[in-house]
Amino acid sequence: MFKLLKGIILAAVAVAVALATAWAALALWNRLPFEPLPRTALAAGFALLGLIVIAGLFRRRALRGLTTFTLALAAVILWWSTLAPPANGDWSPDVARQVTGQLDGDILTLTDVRNFSWRTPEDFEESWEIRSYDLTRLRTVDLFMSYWAGPQMAHMIVSFGFEGGDQIAWSVEVRRKRGGGFSAIADLFKSNTLSIIAADERDLIGTRTNARGENVQLFRIGVSPDSARALLLQYAEAANSLAARPQWYNSLTTNCTTVVMDLIRSFADDVPLDWRVVANGYLPDYAWEQGVLDQSRSIEELRALGSITPIAQAHGVTADFSAVIRDGVPAP
Repeated sequence: MFKLLKGIILAAVAVAVALATAWAALALWNRLPFEPLPRTALAAGFALLGLIVIAGLFRRRALRGLTTFTLALAAVILWWSTLAPPANGDWSPDVARQVTGQLDGDILTLTDVRNFSWRTPEDFEESWEIRSYDLTRLRTVDLFMSYWAGPQMAHMIVSFGFEGGDQIAWSVEVRRKRGGGFSAIADLFKSNTLSIIAADERDLIGTRTNARGENVQLFRIGVSPDSARALLLQYAEAANSLAARPQWYNSLTTNCTTVVMDLIRSFADDVPLDWRVVANGYLPDYAWEQGVLDQSRSIEELRALGSITPIAQAHGVTADFSAVIRDGVPAP
């Protein structure tokens, strides 16, 4: 029994050391401000240390190896804690500005609303605007899922509709440097900061349906005007906070879905945790189960009716874009 217990403990320690080694080696490789060769050497050196410690767990001098590893890991964690998200940088043009909002009674004024015209993902005309919205005229909330990596992963966009046809779409994005891109692995390791974009739907949705040709699906959400207002104001508050204090983007814990779910939980208590928040391509299934989508149709029917890329490409990104893509999409 003693040998069995000892074996279980050593196995658990070996797993912990392996996980810590993987994290530290990747952190060093992704974030050390050195050329690739010294970064690789230091990351490989830490990985080798971890392997040696794991191998030494089953020998008499295991404690000495664990002590050395713990000190090395503590040094990496201390360095990691000093990495602060930058407030300024040579940002990619589409995330160069951070929207902010100011509420005066029922009028929400947004500064730096994006309204780009996209011909291709690299060819566009820039436009940043100031827009005001009367919250007493807020009527709808819609969910867009833009699938870019198979059925498991999508980019989530929430759009608010007002009486008269105005729409304002919100997207939580990576604030990339100019010429930079998105990497699910690198963005686990403080590689980019977080950005909240408020934009015209012809920009935020049109670039995905028409310029990029992604599979975009639209789902109409059943929500009360009070809840819609609360969520919109949470977006504005989060944007203001981000403008004042930058945050790191994290492709697992701080991304286009988890940030929004946190905003919803700030005013709604009954939002259970679910694995589909991580594998967010299945988030519409979760929303359907929660009863916020049209319950008279199956989620498969709603996906088919809400697949807007073909109609967006056929019609073009015109002034009536928002109305056209909603034609035939059922609302609760």
